[in-house]
Amino acid sequence: MTKKQRAEEAVRRLKEIYPDALCSLESGQPHELLISVRLSAQCTDARVNIVTRELFAKYRTIHDFATAREEDVEAIVRPCGLYKTKARDIVRMCRQLEEQFGSRVPDTMEELLTLSGVGRKSANLILGDIYGKPAIVCDTHCIRITNLLGLTTTKDPLKCENELRPLLPPEQSNNFCHRMVLHGRAVCKARSPQCGECVLKDICAFGKKQ
Repeated sequence: MTKKQRAEEAVRRLKEIYPDALCSLESGQPHELLISVRLSAQCTDARVNIVTRELFAKYRTIHDFATAREEDVEAIVRPCGLYKTKARDIVRMCRQLEEQFGSRVPDTMEELLTLSGVGRKSANLILGDIYGKPAIVCDTHCIRITNLLGLTTTKDPLKCENELRPLLPPEQSNNFCHRMVLHGRAVCKARSPQCGECVLKDICAFGKKQ
């Protein structure tokens, strides 16, 4: 079985186990997802979802965020850690959206990367979840598990993305990454992978050794 065939088989099996490949970050509008992803850096999605309920209730539009006082945003996002940097990026990002993009979240990688605090992970998530474009979100779960599977050979997010791109069906790539997160939390846990319960064991380089 080639590496591409193993990747496609992993896509198929995970789709059966996790049919609802949904992002665990809660949001109702594109800019809210962008903000949630920024807050998720070195913070759990569960905590982000708690914080954003209050944040999005107070600031409902891009304009609300663009005209917000950074100190007021800091006070709400403080539980997410790195709150000064995150609050600054959120306000600046929304000012950019308002001034440069007509209060619309852009739909290209190049434009998204011009926004304050937005990296490839955030940009790929927006492209995939909001605009339905092929996207590969290389978060810690995706990188770790695809390394264990033997599909990728690096912990660098961009290099991992580039290694996965020729292996994954474009229309399945975004959902595959969401399923990596679900599988990482349920079975392929960082500290104690449950290989005996894993549906990917027989096509996994690490699992075969266990």
